[in-house]
Amino acid sequence: MGNYNVLNVKTSFRTQFVDITSQIKQLVAGAGIPEGICHFYAPHTTAAITINENADPSVVQDIIKQLDKLAPWQDNYRHTEGNAAAHIKASILGASQVVFINDGRLVLGIWQGIFFCEFDGPRQRKVLVKIIAG
Repeated sequence: MGNYNVLNVKTSFRTQFVDITSQIKQLVAGAGIPEGICHFYAPHTTAAITINENADPSVVQDIIKQLDKLAPWQDNYRHTEGNAAAHIKASILGASQVVFINDGRLVLGIWQGIFFCEFDGPRQRKVLVKIIAG
């Protein structure tokens, strides 16, 4: 593959937010760079990456509930595979995020966590992680 790390993420449900913060932190710590950026990317059209509160699971539940209102599974979509809602949700949240690295650690707010967002599971997925010094 390329000059990046690959995280494997196994999802168990159609819609699921998987907290990948600890895995990303381990990769950053292992890189041994004091300053830089960490870019993570989901190479999937029905999955996303987001940063939000990971202390209270009701936050994720609320996000999922609102996304379901915005893009319900049944809504006379033209996309005939039956997963149009998953594509829409993935586009709303986006496929990647970037976080600064300072003193060899991710610069996240006290309540922030990094989530892989599954919208068409269960599946075996990947997150590509690129750590850049500087």
